[in-house]
Formats: sequence, structure tokens, C-alpha cells
Amino acid sequence: MPQAILVALLAGVMQAHDVRTIAIDERLAADAGLRIGDRVVLAATPESAGDTAVIGALVRRGTDPAEIARGEYRVRLHLTQLQSLLGYGDRVDRFAVQTRSPAVTDQAIARINDAAFGFRAHRSADIAVETSTTFAVVSRFHRAIGVITVTASAIFLLCIMLLKVEERRRDVAALRLMGISARTVVRSVVLEAAAIAVLGSAAGVGVAALASVIVNSHYQAVYRTPLRFSIVTPDIVLLAVVLSLALGIIAGWLAARRLVATPPLTLFGR
Repeated sequence: MPQAILVALLAGVMQAHDVRTIAIDERLAADAGLRIGDRVVLAATPESAGDTAVIGALVRRGTDPAEIARGEYRVRLHLTQLQSLLGYGDRVDRFAVQTRSPAVTDQAIARINDAAFGFRAHRSADIAVETSTTFAVVSRFHRAIGVITVTASAIFLLCIMLLKVEERRRDVAALRLMGISARTVVRSVVLEAAAIAVLGSAAGVGVAALASVIVNSHYQAVYRTPLRFSIVTPDIVLLAVVLSLALGIIAGWLAARRLVATPPLTLFGR
């Protein structure tokens, strides 16, 4: 009896070792209620018997923009499992080769392309560029929208500064009649415009950061991906602050020069 129990235990251990592990997409695990250690059956068609496998890992979705709109699930298998499942034999559609340097990459591409007719090797960077063409077009479209927005904002800022300075006609006239030079008046208006531009830039950066957090939290939940859809980078912040400051100074200077060029008594309406 003890020998029979030992044989049964050995058979169970051998069967456990025969069952191989797979890695599945974490979205599939969430939607199907699967966990690490669960047993699943892999089959090429619903009516076939298939092979039993154990879920050994959950794979998180990458940050590749080309995969965002794809809704299919992914399962990673051992090569022998995949061959058995597809019945494809010793054939592959494509494979990846990692090299150590650009020179070795060039040699590998040349050898693979010269090996036989029908083989074609490409750099991973070239493939990434080809698959990201749509996103490059979207990026250029966003850049064009940004240029139009900045131009319209500059015109709007100039109009606002002109109106604000026009409202202070009597103040400027009084300063001129008191002996304050036109240069001092222009300098004070430019400093005020620069301060307003800096405060506006800080407020704009805060709004942009908050909007970026909202956009990322929403779309990362919708597509279940760690990809960040909106990024506020230091170079963007620096560009926005410098551009805002420059436009504010120019608008304040133009408005102040227009005002100080008018005689003080005319500013009083006389």
C-alpha cells in the first residue's frame, strides 16, 4: 500500500512538471477573473481539445502608442507551446535579433537579407518610425494649432494692454505734468506688463498641469495603459514663460509709447 501511494505521488509530480506556464495580459486577467496559478486550456479552435497551462505571470500593457487602439488580448507562450498550438511547424513570420552595436546591426541586416530570397531585415527604429506615422501627423497638427493659438493670444494680449493703458490716460497725464519723464512712464508700464505676464504664465502652468492629470487619469482608465497622453515638460514650461514674458513686454511697450506720445493736456481732454 505505501508503494502504491508513492507511485501515485510521483505520477502527480510528473504531471505537474509537464504543465507549462504562460503569461497573460493583465487586462485579460481582470476581464476573465483569472489569477496567477489558475489553470487554463489553450486551443487553436473551440472544438479542439487543447493543452493545459498554468498562468505564471501577468504582463502589463506597454507604452507603445501604436497599441492603444488595439483591443485584443495577449498571451505569451513558450515557443514549443506556440508551435504545438498553431501547428505551424518550424516556421516563423518574423523574429527579433538583439545586437550589441550599430556596426553589428548593419552586418546582421546585410547577412540576413543575403541569406535567401524572401528574407527582409529591418531596424527596430525604422519599424517604429513607420508605425508612428499617424502620431507624427497628429503632432504636426497640434503644432500648427499651437502656433495659431499663440498668434491669436498675442493679438488679444496687445489689445488688452492697449485698453488697460488707455484707462490710465489721466494718471499718465498727471505724471507727465508733474515732470515725470516719458521714459520713466514707459518703464513702469513695461514692468507692470512683465509682472502680469509672469503671474499669468504661472497660472497657465498650473491649469495645464491640472488638465494633464485629468486627461491622463481618464484615458489611462479607458484604455487601461500606463501611457501618458498629456505631458507638461520643463522645456514646454520654459517656452511658455519666455514667450508670455516677451509678448507682455512688447505689448506693454507699444501701449505705453502710444500713450506718452500724446500731449498731457490732450490726455486730459483739453
